[in-house]
Amino acid sequence: MTVANSARNQLHDSLLGLGRCIFAAAIIALGIETIVCAHHLSLALGARYSVIPVIPWLPAVPWIAYLWGATWVLCGVGFLFSRTRRPAALIFGGLFFLLTLVLDVPKNAADIGNIPLRTGVFEPFALACLAWLLPGPSAIPSWLERASRYLLALSLVIFGVDHFLALGFIATLLPSWIPFHVFWVAFFGIAFIASGVSIGLNILQRWGAAGLGLMFAIWVFTLHLPRVLGLYGIPGAPHNPNEWSSLFIAIAMWGGLWALADNSQ
Repeated sequence: MTVANSARNQLHDSLLGLGRCIFAAAIIALGIETIVCAHHLSLALGARYSVIPVIPWLPAVPWIAYLWGATWVLCGVGFLFSRTRRPAALIFGGLFFLLTLVLDVPKNAADIGNIPLRTGVFEPFALACLAWLLPGPSAIPSWLERASRYLLALSLVIFGVDHFLALGFIATLLPSWIPFHVFWVAFFGIAFIASGVSIGLNILQRWGAAGLGLMFAIWVFTLHLPRVLGLYGIPGAPHNPNEWSSLFIAIAMWGGLWALADNSQ
């Protein structure tokens, strides 16, 4: 191995090693956002929402939002340290999965073809799985590792299929300075499906997770962050909790996938 290849591999490993911190920061941010939304509800400023616009779409009841927001923050802090990473992963993943199963799956089951509702189910499922996988395969039971990998893979494949089902609509969400909107939406759909198959079958999982994590990182800086900063001129975007939630979800997917790739060495 040449010196250049060795340095490149070390840089690659160092970047993937940041995944846990990126994931933790995103979960802390989701927790803080949940608490902020709860505060707005308590002041009757957010009464227009029937649910808290932070996954997993909690009922718009302030004390519930305060409780779970604080829990997400504590779990996010727990992800940062090796001694607390495993319990934080088990608690966060378990609660996220259970809340989604109870609160969101029935809504999607009543309207099975609704893509936004389906996304609202499989996004928190994916985050729960990434949390379970975060400490590494030896830190959790083998059955949970396999189940998490399979459910994560299924979620990614569904995201990819939905990109093709809503090709035209998703293309309108891309900023005007990016050319060939339909091409890129189709490309991202293929990337989701290929990465899902890679992770599910454990074939080139490191590359599949790293590549998809990079895709989310690009989305963070080209799509989500500019929207919440008001750079794309979308009315109300900087003050819309859904925009902030989308940003934090994208960051969590980025970090969680890089952490998965780092664990797959």
